[in-house]
Amino acid sequence: MWRLASNFLGKASLSRKPHSLTQKHQILVFFRCIYNHSASRPSLSIWRRKKEMGKEGLMAAKELKRLQSNPVRLDRFIKSNVSRLLKSDLLAVLAEFQRQDQVFLCMKLYDVVRKEIWYRPDMFFFRDMLMMLARNKKVDEANQVWRDLRREEVLFDQHTFGDIIRAFLDNGLPSKAMDIYEEMRQSPDPPISLPFRVILKGLIPFPELREEVKDDFLELFPDMIVYDPAEDLFEDQEREKDREDD
Repeated sequence: MWRLASNFLGKASLSRKPHSLTQKHQILVFFRCIYNHSASRPSLSIWRRKKEMGKEGLMAAKELKRLQSNPVRLDRFIKSNVSRLLKSDLLAVLAEFQRQDQVFLCMKLYDVVRKEIWYRPDMFFFRDMLMMLARNKKVDEANQVWRDLRREEVLFDQHTFGDIIRAFLDNGLPSKAMDIYEEMRQSPDPPISLPFRVILKGLIPFPELREEVKDDFLELFPDMIVYDPAEDLFEDQEREKDREDD
């Protein structure tokens, strides 16, 4: 930064005229330009930024895990300590619990975050919760989160819809996945082909559902082609399901 400033001043001094700016004023102009340039850049959503946990967050996370078997003490600790965490620490603890698939604690912190004064409904916040719940096959909790995001009028884009639906499909929850697919079809966001292809690939173990989505895809994108898997692949998957049922 200082090297840039010195270069800037050097060039300015070569072309200095009798009524040119003073050196101090030139420095102020230079840094004002740098500030305006950086301020004009769009900032990432707080849910997409790298979340680093501070000392207070580490202590809170450790205590939350220790107290999760004692609901009374856990709620008391959340009210007295967790609610006082810095925003960065609170989000970092939530992200870490999501990574660890700590469903119970994630739902607790999910409620805490939504009560914070700085909270604003955000697509990525709900996406991360739903992806974690899909991994852990928690349909009831996913339904609760979905009701909340609809109440808060959060809209997913088509790519996010595709990722969430695929997560539920990959974890053996086709019914919930298709519920979300219906929401995707009713979304005001214009449909694009890639999320449909992601969903179609996830639907390979579910041929009947795949045919329904395939029909929608071909209706929306008549000039595109869908490559179907070999029929024996479906037969092999049906045999595997029968073995699991036995």
